[in-house]
Amino acid sequence: MKKLTILLVACMYIVFSCKNDTKPEASKFGKTGNPQIDALTEQIFKDPKSANLYYKRAQLFHQEGAQGGYDVAIEDMKYALSLDSTNINFHHFLADVYMDYAQSRLAVSTMERAAAIAPSDIPTLLKLSETYLITKQYNPALTTLDRVLKRDAQNSDAYFLLGMVFKEQDDEARAINAFQKSVDLNSDNKDASIELGKLFTNKGNPLALKYFDNALLIDSLDFNAMMAKAFYYQTKNQINEAIGEYKKILTHDPRYEFALFNLGLMYLDKDSLDQANAHFNIVIKEAPTFYKAYYYRGFIAEKRGDKAEALKNYQQSLEFNSGYDKALEGVKRLDTR
Repeated sequence: MKKLTILLVACMYIVFSCKNDTKPEASKFGKTGNPQIDALTEQIFKDPKSANLYYKRAQLFHQEGAQGGYDVAIEDMKYALSLDSTNINFHHFLADVYMDYAQSRLAVSTMERAAAIAPSDIPTLLKLSETYLITKQYNPALTTLDRVLKRDAQNSDAYFLLGMVFKEQDDEARAINAFQKSVDLNSDNKDASIELGKLFTNKGNPLALKYFDNALLIDSLDFNAMMAKAFYYQTKNQINEAIGEYKKILTHDPRYEFALFNLGLMYLDKDSLDQANAHFNIVIKEAPTFYKAYYYRGFIAEKRGDKAEALKNYQQSLEFNSGYDKALEGVKRLDTR
C-alpha cells in the first residue's frame, strides 16, 4: 500500500503540473490494482481540472484507511478544494478523513472554514458542533448549537448534540431535558432514546427499558440499544434477563466480543465457571487484545486453585493494559519470585 500511495501522489503531481495543452502519457500514471481507482485516475488524466473526480477518488482511498489511503485522500481533497473552494460537501468529507486519521485539530479547522463560507447552513453548523464535541471543546460546541437553534428552534439533532455536551460535562439533568426535547421533536431519533435509557439506567430507573424498547422499535438490530438494555438488567442483578438479552445479540452476531464478554460475566455471577471460561476463551480468540478477558480467565483459574495458569493470564492482561488494577493485584498476590 505504501508503494500505491507513492505512485498515486506522484501521479497527482504530474496532473497538477500539466499545461492545458499538454497531457502526460497514460503509462506515467501509477496503477493501484483497484479498477475503480484506476478508472478514475484515467478520467483525471483526461480532465485534470474536474474537482468532482478528485472527490470521488478520495472517497475510494478513504475506504483504504490507514494503510496509505488517508494520505492520498487528503491530497486529493486539498486539490479538489483548490479547484472549488466553495463546495461544502468537500469540506465535510475532508473533515471526516482528518478525524478518521486522528488529526482532529485539522478536522476542526476544516469545519470552521466551511462554517465561514456557509454561516447559515444548518448541516455545516451541526457538523462543526459535533467536531467540537468530539475534541471536547464544549463552549464552542454550545455556542455553535445556539446558532443552529436561533435558525431552527425545532431541530432535533441540535438538541441531541446539546444533550451529549451536557452528558460529557456530567450535567445529567440538563442532558435528560435536551435528549427528551430531541425525542419529542423527532420520535425516530433512536440515539436520543438510547442516551435517555443509559441516563435512567445510571439512576436505577426502570424508565430506561421504555427508551431502549423505543429505540429497538425503530431498529430491532441496533446493538448499542441491545447491549444497553442487557446492561440495565445486569445493573439490577436480573441475571437471567441479562443473559437472555446477550444471547439475542449473539444470535445475530456470534462473534460480537462485548456480548460474549458480558455473557461470561453473567455466567461467572451464577458460578457457572465452565461456561464463563468458555466465553472468555472465545473473546480472546476473536479479540486477542481484550485484556479484561485474560484477567477473568485468570480469576477462574485462581478460583480453581491453578495458580500458575492464573498468573500467566494476569500477566497477559497486563501486556495489553499495564495499568489494569485487578491484574496488577493478581500478579502481586501470586508472583512469589
